[in-house]
Amino acid sequence: MTDPKSDKAPLMALRNVSQVFHTKRGDVPAVRDVTLTVGAGDVLCLVGESGCGKTTTARMAAGLARPTSGSVEFEGEDVDTMDSRRRHEFRRAVQFVHQDPYASLNPIRSIFGTLSSPLRRHGLAKNRAEAWEQAKALLERVDLTPAENFLPKYPHQLSGGQRQRVAVARSLTLNPRLMIADEATSMLDVSIRVGVLRTLTRLRTELDVGFIFITHDLAIARYFGTGGKIAVMYLGRVVEYGDAHEVIDNPQHPYTKALLAAVPDIDPDQRHTHDPGLRSVDIPSLTALPSGCSFHPRCPLYREGDCDTVPPQLAEVSPGREVSCHVVAGDAAERDGAAR
Repeated sequence: MTDPKSDKAPLMALRNVSQVFHTKRGDVPAVRDVTLTVGAGDVLCLVGESGCGKTTTARMAAGLARPTSGSVEFEGEDVDTMDSRRRHEFRRAVQFVHQDPYASLNPIRSIFGTLSSPLRRHGLAKNRAEAWEQAKALLERVDLTPAENFLPKYPHQLSGGQRQRVAVARSLTLNPRLMIADEATSMLDVSIRVGVLRTLTRLRTELDVGFIFITHDLAIARYFGTGGKIAVMYLGRVVEYGDAHEVIDNPQHPYTKALLAAVPDIDPDQRHTHDPGLRSVDIPSLTALPSGCSFHPRCPLYREGDCDTVPPQLAEVSPGREVSCHVVAGDAAERDGAAR
């Protein structure tokens, strides 16, 4: 995946990163040769089924896991070779919002304690009074008001949505430049989910923070990813990449079409007409990946001789749109040839 034409390095760049876990059952290639970039204030949605490598990719981007191969760059500098000062800056600039609001907060620490700890540790608040005011402002920023009522409470006294807002507030304590949200709304009720998404969208605009937003739900990716990019992952690889509205409204890869067909729609007139026509519903094991294209045992476009022998590479099928599919890329090449 090529970077935008710019002399300035992107805020975050993953360059051909792979992550292989060694287990008793064999090697598990959780992420395979993924290249992605995120600019300042931009949003990138990683979409795919459970087990496709989204979270592992996010953990590498956050510096929580080291890639087996490839590199993670922040502002053009390899995170793995940063000195202690730059790594400290990187840790402050990139913050992670975890999926489970019930497990991500310390149950024996009050909300004030949770928010004040990084403020005091990094010298952003000199005393308790300053920490209290800053923690109060953080809760107000994530729509937990009146903030004074929440600061003395403990996580078990809050609802799931309130806990997740506290988790978002905690990620804002160090004025991050990139936030990585890993299924940050998936464990919330639908009505609460919408509220948290609106808060995140507003923060993205107000603070000019970049986002890597991980979700299995393309409906959520459509909502949050407006104006940004979507990368669709399958079994550790990116199979489709492009502008969010283009990927949603005009999917090219058969796997993306299958994901869209699974999104429920209350308006039958607006329902996607992409019939996936999958040959199989079974997802191959990462310890026994199919030869050629990993999706070929399920793919309705399967062509014997190509799909089952040669792994496809991401190829540009239209300006700004990349797809990893022999058939789609071949059709695009034929159209280009005919147009000439």
